[in-house]
Amino acid sequence: MNISHIGFDRYKYGLSIILSGKEVRNMKITFESFLYGMPSTDYIHQQADYDTQIQVAARKLKQADYVLIGAGAGMSTAAGAKYGGTFFEDHFAEFQERYGKGPYMQDMYSAGFYPYPDEESYWGYWSKQAMLGGICLDVTPLHKLLLDELEDKKLFVLSTNADGQFEKAGLPAEQIFCTQGDYFHIQCAHACHNKLYDARKLFKQMDQARNNCKIPTYMVPKCPVCGGSMDMNLRKDNYFVQDEAWYAAEQRFSDFLAKAMHKKLVLLELGVGFNTPSIIRFPFEKLAKEHTNINLIRLNFDQAIVPESLGARAVGIDADMAKSIRDIVCNM
Repeated sequence: MNISHIGFDRYKYGLSIILSGKEVRNMKITFESFLYGMPSTDYIHQQADYDTQIQVAARKLKQADYVLIGAGAGMSTAAGAKYGGTFFEDHFAEFQERYGKGPYMQDMYSAGFYPYPDEESYWGYWSKQAMLGGICLDVTPLHKLLLDELEDKKLFVLSTNADGQFEKAGLPAEQIFCTQGDYFHIQCAHACHNKLYDARKLFKQMDQARNNCKIPTYMVPKCPVCGGSMDMNLRKDNYFVQDEAWYAAEQRFSDFLAKAMHKKLVLLELGVGFNTPSIIRFPFEKLAKEHTNINLIRLNFDQAIVPESLGARAVGIDADMAKSIRDIVCNM
């Protein structure tokens, strides 16, 4: 599940700096300076046919030395992950019966914001979402197919997804930066200290003990420092904890970008929409505009528009993403 809809408030307007070419080349890239909040003003739907676009995308990836994947909710959905519809009705029927269907109990995104009456109910829901959305979610063939094809590239993944799919598919954690948290860790609800706690074992126990949508009181986690409530480590409010591992991943992302941005780099954007485009979508466009050696490949059903000013360096494929990825791989 993607939680990129909750963005970095202080970044949302971007950090656009006018520098000389030499200054840009020597400037240290940080995640903060990478983020950007302004859309392009020259979006177009490319007119090339699907097969031509697939061949162009495959050629760009084949010729690249570096690939930076930007993954949003559309990637997990294309790979087979389910969050709403009949899946939600089948797996969360007891919650719909208890709390009613609307407007919250429609999918795993909306249900996360329901005003649960107590912590037993809160964790009764979130433990199930963590199990189905992350812990018990098997690695998808689409993630493995893509990573296997790119194994000879210098690769890094920037993701707003919480499901851990790229690591499950075999990519080392050192090559992944999940900016918005995941389904596997909890934190102090008021961020009284900068530490996360692995909750996978706890969630499995909650899942087994849940009754009438609630967990037993003795299972409700409490902060070991302040004694207050705990929460999911997901960027859904201003208390999101960025621990040492988060900052280490941020540094590895910055180091990768510093090495890659003046090489043959492809920005492979997968399923990133307009919820909080300042994290991946707009920064990718800005980076490609500023460096003529960088190509942008955007796969997104219904939202594959690209800046016209990028010309032949941009490919926007508006089609089923799973099919597009498979077809690109077949043409590499």
